Amino acid sequence: MERTCRNGTLRLSDAGKQVTLIGWVSRRRNLGALVFVDLRDRSGIVQIVFDENLSPQVKEVRSEYILQVTGTVQERGQHNPKLATGEIEVHAESVKIINSAETPPITIADDTDTLEDTRLKYRYLDLRRPVLQNNMILRHKICMIARNTLDAEGFVEVETPILARSTPEGARDYLVPSRIYNGKFWALPQSPQIYKQLLMIGGLERYFQIARCFRDEDLRADRQPEFTQIDIEMSFVDEEDVWHIVEKLMQDIFRGVKGVELEDKFVRMPWAECMKKYGTDKPDLRFGNEIHDITDLFENTEFQVFKAVRENGGEIDALKFEHAAALYSRKKLDQLQDFIKHGFKAKALAYLKMEKGEISGSIAKALSESEKEALKERLCMQDDDLVLIVADKAKIAEAALGALRVRLGRELNLIPENVYKFLWVTDFPMFEWSEDENRWVAQHHPFTAPKAEDVDKLFSDPAHVSSRAYDLVLNGYELLSGSIRIHDQELQAKVFESIGLTMEQAKARFGFFLDAFRYGTPPHGGVGIGLERLTMVLAGTENIRDVVAFPTTNSSMDLMSESPNVVDKAQLDILGIEIKDEVKKA
Repeated sequence: MERTCRNGTLRLSDAGKQVTLIGWVSRRRNLGALVFVDLRDRSGIVQIVFDENLSPQVKEVRSEYILQVTGTVQERGQHNPKLATGEIEVHAESVKIINSAETPPITIADDTDTLEDTRLKYRYLDLRRPVLQNNMILRHKICMIARNTLDAEGFVEVETPILARSTPEGARDYLVPSRIYNGKFWALPQSPQIYKQLLMIGGLERYFQIARCFRDEDLRADRQPEFTQIDIEMSFVDEEDVWHIVEKLMQDIFRGVKGVELEDKFVRMPWAECMKKYGTDKPDLRFGNEIHDITDLFENTEFQVFKAVRENGGEIDALKFEHAAALYSRKKLDQLQDFIKHGFKAKALAYLKMEKGEISGSIAKALSESEKEALKERLCMQDDDLVLIVADKAKIAEAALGALRVRLGRELNLIPENVYKFLWVTDFPMFEWSEDENRWVAQHHPFTAPKAEDVDKLFSDPAHVSSRAYDLVLNGYELLSGSIRIHDQELQAKVFESIGLTMEQAKARFGFFLDAFRYGTPPHGGVGIGLERLTMVLAGTENIRDVVAFPTTNSSMDLMSESPNVVDKAQLDILGIEIKDEVKKA
């Protein structure tokens, strides 16, 4: 089908040229003898002018009709600075209606008030919106840069199986029943973790894959049941080698898609320090307002609340926001109180304000003058400063204030736009206590190597064993998780034992993988970079569905195809599966 150029590429320098264009009608305006049509394709919009000779041919044309137009490019009498093609228009000489269209059930424009569920139901129409098309193109560019950068660094792209054995990795597996072996199941991979380690044992040394991953877990704004990661694994490396490759990759991506030059080396921070300062292991470093541990200032306090917290081994933490005291009324502070009580199970939120050198607030009368002076000095308090305090168990106090830090950062416009702050979070705890299972479990996965100096604490003090795991955080989002893996058989057996897994149980779950360790496993490590989250940050959206072509809802439903859905009983019979009545009702 003839087309001489794309609609959005025409400029004033093209004036006088005859062009043939194809696209969707974005808007139609009838001005008597003249009809104006905004014709849209993926490259953009151009205005077409139909005179009285051609206007009868387009009198029935509506939004989303597809037209083929031949005409001459001319300068517009009045330029439109909102359009890239705003200096020109095309005066039509012939027109052909390629296809008609019913009135769309959604508004096909970036500025739309159509409900998201409706847009998801008609996603094929929603994808015509320029903002979503640009997001898909952005995602494509990220993948192309990743492939080129990793290829230049000696990596080999290898596909790993989608149908695999179920190997517990933290979340629930999506199971696929076997027709040939009734009663047996494959699982969709939560990640290519075991396969990429086997590739290292297989001698590939440097592997990558833009890999599809599947996790049957509760969803949120930055998570989908199926997602994509740029998966990387390397042999004969330590943390520094992995970090260098990832930093190079990020630098190339940001330079290529945003024209932004990143720092040569990203900031690094141990997990424990990160939690103390920010109350989260994925902090947003674009603004300050760190958490201050002020427990020591109340060593001899008479304030019973603080005294009780200290005696029970708790912590007293504070946040300070400059020039914010007058902005937070009692009503707003009560809302913050509800926020941490309901969201983080904190007992209470105290506040202090500085006015004319004097401290006032909810607990001001309960504090001694020396305690107030110590607070002023520790927090460098000035007039109109607002201080928020939580006294509770350390984990609760830090998490509550970490969330308040982000909330007030947004409310007070403290977070700059178009700024990118990366952080390597290192030295994660090797284990975490599972209340459900009443045992220690691996915080990342059981193939993560412990720090060499902590190996002797695997059984005697598992709570204080640090791992060689690391996350890369960008603007408050975890972009990737990775680690240096265990390559020694004896150490792997110890780690399994420390989480209550015998070698017999481990072999039942990972037998083929453990067998491979017997034949010379190289030291290795890697990462899995969340492609959707990276694209989401670069696109400037907080909704991961904006960067996925066909996403699901928060309840894991595809509204467009109405899936998941029932299947024929004949299909279930072939698989040897019967649906129980109580499951149907649920």
